Amino acid sequence: MDSKKFIDEKIKEIEGIEGRAVVGCSGGVDSTVAAVIAGKALNDDLLAIYVDTGYMRKNETENISSVFETMGINHRIIDAREEFYEAMKGINDPEEKRKIIGNKFIDVFEREAEKFDADYLVQGTIAPDWIESGGENRDTIKSHHNVGGLPEEMGLDLIEPLYDLYKDEVREVARELGLETAEKQPFPGPGLAIRVMGEATPERTEVVREACYIVEDEIGKAVENGELDRPWQYFAVLLPVKTVGVHGDKRAYGHTVAIRAVYSTDAMTANFSKIPLDVLDRISTRITNKMKNEVNRVVYDITNKPPGTIEWE
Repeated sequence: MDSKKFIDEKIKEIEGIEGRAVVGCSGGVDSTVAAVIAGKALNDDLLAIYVDTGYMRKNETENISSVFETMGINHRIIDAREEFYEAMKGINDPEEKRKIIGNKFIDVFEREAEKFDADYLVQGTIAPDWIESGGENRDTIKSHHNVGGLPEEMGLDLIEPLYDLYKDEVREVARELGLETAEKQPFPGPGLAIRVMGEATPERTEVVREACYIVEDEIGKAVENGELDRPWQYFAVLLPVKTVGVHGDKRAYGHTVAIRAVYSTDAMTANFSKIPLDVLDRISTRITNKMKNEVNRVVYDITNKPPGTIEWE
């Protein structure tokens, strides 16, 4: 793919719209590329919106302002944590989670678009999103929040410049644009809500947020030390079970955390990463020491895609 040609073509397409637009931007590679391309086409007629759903990675919200400043794009950070937590109360089914979050995103975007007098919503939707979301004789693997999670009726017209690209192609475009996020590992649109198996309460989300941070930090250090090649994606999942353990000489009854790390190129298939045991040992020890009152068991997922998906939900 000729990345420069692709960028020029998409800028010209977006320049042809009449009116203003908002872009949902999480700081990940897909939404950032979409935002930068749309920004080059629309300039001050584009507003980037970052929504803190309460299901973001550790320090993500604190760091996003500098990302927007670097991109030189008008932006607004929306604290919608309470709104999302309220909507997710009692919800356990993965598909229901994704659809609720997709609908809540649109609620926020439409509110902000009205304030900005915008008629369009730019999204970083890529090919695996709509392929896995089903439709047109395709089975639904999982409804991505920006496709299968959209409401039937919307007040905004969609612009999706990356719709036909796969993740490796998006990274090529990001490199052409000179974006640091080009090598950033993927993060799901519904965020940590789908890394908490079962109800994603604020308390359970905080456990998986810290566990994900530790996994990312320890694997990042191991990559820098030459202990392994950087996986495509690596994170933690909070399981909906408790097991018996021991802390000191006392009985413990705590959560189980699963570690997931995979190698892939386009997210359509993946192989589990053969993480060295010393690295897994450091991750497990740090998680159980840091969260000794919540977590007492750590396991490693050795499932490829297929039959598993990369994310657990």
